[in-house]
Amino acid sequence: MTQRELIDFLGVIGKLKVNTRHCWTTQDRQESVAEHSWRLALMPLLIADHYPDVDINKVVKMCLIHDFGEALTGDIPSFFKTESHEETEQKATEKILRMLSDPVKEEFTALFDEMEAMESQEAKLFKALDNLEAVVAHNEADISSWIEMEYTENLRYGNETAKFSEYTRKLREILTEDGKEKIKRERKDM
Repeated sequence: MTQRELIDFLGVIGKLKVNTRHCWTTQDRQESVAEHSWRLALMPLLIADHYPDVDINKVVKMCLIHDFGEALTGDIPSFFKTESHEETEQKATEKILRMLSDPVKEEFTALFDEMEAMESQEAKLFKALDNLEAVVAHNEADISSWIEMEYTENLRYGNETAKFSEYTRKLREILTEDGKEKIKRERKDM
């Protein structure tokens, strides 16, 4: 990759720092896509000892690149995302990947294919953590930032992907309890 190609790519992908997600931070502002990806990428590093047979470096890469398309499309919350939105985001991802040269382009394309197939241990761990990081973010945010459907959605989002392993199942259970406690406190304050 030439220096000019790197600069051009960073200019496009840098939009992830300003494109916001539905989640709010503890400082009462919307979270950026880049902030989500950064914290998500830390998660597999922190729990690597629970997954000795998983290529954690590959999982970290998946975490860092998984929302590339949102640099062009912006974020659409999963509970509002349609098949049409998915197709648009996939085309945006392909457009961004075309900016890269091999071998990086080849590697990232293979990672996206692997995430889409959801067959490898790495893809399954990535997806579970991706869903669970969103739940962590919602549990941290002030409940006034929640829309009505999140009172139920936050308690079930990621349940299927969390079945991947004992660790992620337990993490989801704890997050569910935290969410229930948050809702209980909010209803007490009403």
